Amino acid sequence: MKGKMKGKMRNESRPENTPKAPNASVAPNGSETARIGIVTVSDRASRGEYEDRGGPAIYDWLEKHVSTPWAAERRVVPDERAQLEDCLRELADESECCLVVTTGGTGPAPRDITPEATEAVCERAMPGFGELMRSVSLQVVPTAILSRQTAGTRGRCLIVNLPGNPSAIADCLGAVFPSIPYCIELMGGPYIDTYPTLIHAFRPKHAKRSAHA
Repeated sequence: MKGKMKGKMRNESRPENTPKAPNASVAPNGSETARIGIVTVSDRASRGEYEDRGGPAIYDWLEKHVSTPWAAERRVVPDERAQLEDCLRELADESECCLVVTTGGTGPAPRDITPEATEAVCERAMPGFGELMRSVSLQVVPTAILSRQTAGTRGRCLIVNLPGNPSAIADCLGAVFPSIPYCIELMGGPYIDTYPTLIHAFRPKHAKRSAHA
């Protein structure tokens, strides 16, 4: 299942002669619109037997916290490794998403294959994301140690696994997202910023843009 949704559009102008990032489109007002993939990995949700709550939870979190323009590429796939690998490749290579966030399939059950599919398509591992998310989740529930979520990069795309529980999604995104915008920028992606009163996107001073830039 595929779907496109637009996040908040904010009037911002690009500095003159600033090249467009490969993983972004340019709106009529000159601002970059980052493409973000949201993938729900669930047998039941893919068959329509279960309401997808993980994907909407990710979308709502991003809509609330990301202040710069972005558009969502939504997917729901079953717990089949080959299908998930194809989906991640399509989002990174063809849809040119700068960020892909998955939900579900990170536990120890036999059909939990999200980390394996992610590792198979990524060129470089980013283990710190999974380490931090487990650390945060362990403060809430002891079974968080069973979660195997990971992260990695494919080209100019960052792929991050999240758990399937909506409340855990918010906890994990709140922990790792401060480092995601600068990571994407370092890979040559678009400039992404957040509402600082809700969450602070860390950047060194030289990488920060004026609010009116």
